[in-house]
Amino acid sequence: MRIPIKRKNLNLNADSKRVIARFFVLSEERTLNLVKSILALGEEVVDDLLNQILRDFAMRHRSITSIYQSNYKRVQWAVKKLLGEKRISQEMQLLIGAYFTNEYSIEAAAFFNPSIVEAPEQSGLEEGQKRVIVSLRATGEGHISSIVFRYVVIDANNDLYLMPAARRVEVTDVVKDFLYKKSSFVSKLEEMELPKHIYQDVMKRLPERFNYTELMQARTAVLKTLPDGSPYVDDVEKLIWLGDSHHDLHFSMDTDLSERVIFPISDFESRGIEDARFVKFTDDDGQVLYFATYCAYNGTTIMPKLIQTRDFYNFKIRPLHGHGAQNKNLALFPRRIKGKFVMFSRIDGVNSYLMTSEKITIWEHPILFQRPKHPWELVQIGNCGSPIETDKGWLMLTHGVGPMRRYSLGACLLDLDDPSKEIGRLTYPLLMPNEMEREGYVPNVVYSCGALINNGELIVPYAMSDYASSFMTVPVNSLIDKIMDDTRKENEKGVKKNKRKKTVKAENNGQ
Repeated sequence: MRIPIKRKNLNLNADSKRVIARFFVLSEERTLNLVKSILALGEEVVDDLLNQILRDFAMRHRSITSIYQSNYKRVQWAVKKLLGEKRISQEMQLLIGAYFTNEYSIEAAAFFNPSIVEAPEQSGLEEGQKRVIVSLRATGEGHISSIVFRYVVIDANNDLYLMPAARRVEVTDVVKDFLYKKSSFVSKLEEMELPKHIYQDVMKRLPERFNYTELMQARTAVLKTLPDGSPYVDDVEKLIWLGDSHHDLHFSMDTDLSERVIFPISDFESRGIEDARFVKFTDDDGQVLYFATYCAYNGTTIMPKLIQTRDFYNFKIRPLHGHGAQNKNLALFPRRIKGKFVMFSRIDGVNSYLMTSEKITIWEHPILFQRPKHPWELVQIGNCGSPIETDKGWLMLTHGVGPMRRYSLGACLLDLDDPSKEIGRLTYPLLMPNEMEREGYVPNVVYSCGALINNGELIVPYAMSDYASSFMTVPVNSLIDKIMDDTRKENEKGVKKNKRKKTVKAENNGQ
């Protein structure tokens, strides 16, 4: 029998009007031909066309002219090839930039896999209210996923109120000022299984610590040594993908949270950023940081990565290393245990693993923790976000996949001092997709990337077949009691089964 839950009457729905302006990529030949055609336009046509474009698009983006200017610089090589050093007007530059810009609707296809954390800033609220940040996986054309955010306010009765989302969306500049350590860089290249002689040729040209510019210079030097058509060119470029995976993002202080989007920036993320699991992390010295694990995906390769922020304006993004940092489904505990970071993973795509580390970016020696056990989770089991600390143990939401690839949510309780010890586990799902939730982008799926406890209830944001997200609540003590009751009954059943086996074996021996 399943424990009663309460579905909240609040849905987070995708808004196809929320668009970003991206660089419009064309082949070298098409770029040259298009720039040549634009340059042939008369001055009056250029002015009229640019004014029309600005009227149509200026209200849809922050500083659209800056975007046009940036995209013009990316094709400036074509202008120089056609005109040499001849200067062109500012209006012509902006018009060329506009032709090489297109809008992308980041939420048009799906809006799902939410996580929830207490917001760093809690001012201006009424008594009993709490402001939380919900992160979501937004997916647009071509199944390209990004991370977006919304504010939600929870009142004393645990009713939820969604704050209005801003009309505009901002993709900020990427800062690549990271100093790479050669040993760590090589370790990740080995995990990527690149040809050893290729990356060694690049690495030997670099000091023990190097920056992005030095990496690019070494890459260019090695490319010059390869013959035309060499199959190793792509492998050299993958070194840059790894370099791109270390970066910082800085959003303007005058942006609303809902305006900030973390969008794929490298070939390693070309198919999207998947399933960010945010957690409010308190270190042993009391310092509070927000971390999120996510998967960068390029269509074939998964690279687990880590986001770090204090304020949701400034983000550090780094790859995760080690045998345990493989596949999807990584979730960090909200504090250290016995001086070490603790993480769940699912390195084989089926079972749940636990691992500890002294460095938050390096994860080795994963230990098998949970296998699929019940019929509704036999295909695979995994976490649904970071465990939550209670006085009775770590409360962790799980997901299970059963017949017809139906996803359901479960829960388990772990020992506070040794989370490798499972105290108890639900026998039946906590949440299954109902008739209103089973149709969508990916049918028959409910899924969460993190929950929190407020006023004695577990508040769980969850995706509904990926088309939208909603919320459910359940009293924490009732859930823990149900976990313990289910576990007691399972243990009693196991004892009776063992007794029957022993009886049958004794009877057979007697015969």
